[in-house]
Amino acid sequence: MKSYFDLKGQVAVVTGCSTGLGVQMAKALANQGASIVAIARRQELIDSVAKEIKESFGVETMAVRCDITDTEAVNGAIKSIMDKFGRIDILINNAGTGAVAPAEDITDDQFYNEINIDLYGTFRMARAVAKQAMIPAKYGRIINIASMYGLVGNKVAPCSPYHAAKGGVVNLTRGLAAEWGKYNITVNTICPGYFYSPLTKETLDSDFFQQNAQTMIPLSRYGNEGELDTAAIFLSSPASSYVTGIVLPVDGGYTSM
Repeated sequence: MKSYFDLKGQVAVVTGCSTGLGVQMAKALANQGASIVAIARRQELIDSVAKEIKESFGVETMAVRCDITDTEAVNGAIKSIMDKFGRIDILINNAGTGAVAPAEDITDDQFYNEINIDLYGTFRMARAVAKQAMIPAKYGRIINIASMYGLVGNKVAPCSPYHAAKGGVVNLTRGLAAEWGKYNITVNTICPGYFYSPLTKETLDSDFFQQNAQTMIPLSRYGNEGELDTAAIFLSSPASSYVTGIVLPVDGGYTSM
């Protein structure tokens, strides 16, 4: 019997893996047997995440502090992972930020910071992992986490730099997929909608956002913990070898309307 989503023996690097969706996806891949490298800026948080995943799933873990806006730090982080594991099979580019303000009030620094983290940071990580690990191995699965707001605009939370950066991630994904296909590297993007987390629960449960869900989302609700997991597992699987350059919204149908 073939196990289509078995990731045993593989090494998965997840950025923004200190809280929220990054941790959820890391646990999902660990559940399938992958070793997990948690990357974020706050060492104490990724140490805790790595410890929890190792104890819960019995896989090897590593916590690497890295600022994805620092090219030297990114290159060094990937080298340290290669020194320990000798391979990187999966990269989930999840780290990001979000400036919310009317476009006319957005500062140059806010716009630059958004692009530098969400778009350029995604590229820095992909470039380093491809160059040091995946191209030499002639194998890789890169999953960029964009947003449904990389596909559409919105009237709920003004965030034009975020729309621009995540839209850039969507087409960066296509560009890298086209370029790196010859190395047997697939590059895909997931576009999540709003998901519940400790940081978003109060906002999403407000009357305004609950009404917005009823109006704007075919499933009439926001995403729950775990509902992004299967998308990450699917795109990480060795069996998904003919899937590249795709944009996969996980948004309750928001972008279908």
